[in-house]
Amino acid sequence: MKKDERHEVIRQLLQSHKINHQDQLLTLLKKMGIQITQATLSRDLNALRVGKVADPKYGHVYTLPDQFGGNEDSVFAQDFPADSVRSLRFSANLGVMKTQPSFAPTVGLFLDKLELKEVTGTVAGDDTVLIILEESTTREEFVTALLDRIPRLQDRLMGRVSFDIE
Repeated sequence: MKKDERHEVIRQLLQSHKINHQDQLLTLLKKMGIQITQATLSRDLNALRVGKVADPKYGHVYTLPDQFGGNEDSVFAQDFPADSVRSLRFSANLGVMKTQPSFAPTVGLFLDKLELKEVTGTVAGDDTVLIILEESTTREEFVTALLDRIPRLQDRLMGRVSFDIE
C-alpha cells in the first residue's frame, strides 16, 4: 500500500473512532490488513499533523487539524492542552515552549491554528515547540496575545516565563 493510501485510511479511522494510543491505531490498521511499524505510524501521524485533544470520556484522543471545526475561540479555550505546558523561555525573537513528553506537536498545532499575528511560525519536536516571533513583536506582546486567546495558560505559565535569555 502506498503512503498516500495509508494516510487516507488513517484519516478515516481517526474520524470514525476515538483513539488515544498508537497501539489502538496499529491494531485497527492490522485488522484492515495494513502492517506497519510503530515508527512508521509515528511518522505518518506527524505528516498528517495529528494532535491530541481532551475528550471527557476517553482522556486525550487523536484528532486531525480539520476536526477542530466550530468556533475556534471556544475550542481553544476548552481543548488547548494547557496542563501539558511546562515553561516558556525566549532568545531574541525565538520562544521555546517546553511541554510534557509527546505533547509538543499538539501544542504547536494549536498555536498554528490561533494564527496570532505576532507569530511567524512554529516547529515542534517531542517536548519542545520553537515559536518564531515576528521581528517587530516583543516577547511581552506575544505572551499577552497568547494569554488573551488561551486564558487557562495564565496559571500554568505563572513563574514559568523567562524573558531574560539573550
